[in-house]
Amino acid sequence: MDDQIKHYSDKLAYEIDSWDLKVALEAGENITVIDARSSEAFQREHIPAAINIPHRAMSPDTTRHIDKRALVVTYCDGIGCNASTKGALNMLTLGFRVKELMGGLDWWKRDGHKTHTGAGVDKPVICGCG
Repeated sequence: MDDQIKHYSDKLAYEIDSWDLKVALEAGENITVIDARSSEAFQREHIPAAINIPHRAMSPDTTRHIDKRALVVTYCDGIGCNASTKGALNMLTLGFRVKELMGGLDWWKRDGHKTHTGAGVDKPVICGCG
């Protein structure tokens, strides 16, 4: 049972779901949301609060403007994409406190949250959720 308690505790320590992220952002918590996908994917659609730093480009130079006290939340397309995991690992090795967004942009939209295009315009959410 101790192993399972550790597993679930670790999961909550290292991951965040879209509902909890939205609530934390609305509460004004010190969070930096990073879209770890390509700039082209970011331009097509992204979480409104997100900045784009593709995981391959993460370095001390490209992240110097990010508050080291902030919680960094990385994401990508969804469960079939590991750019968020690569981004989380990169940001962690750069000294940031990090969580990975479970389900990425896909689950963000499934929960009914708005997205933006590269122009910053809200994109309506079409959710087939029950």
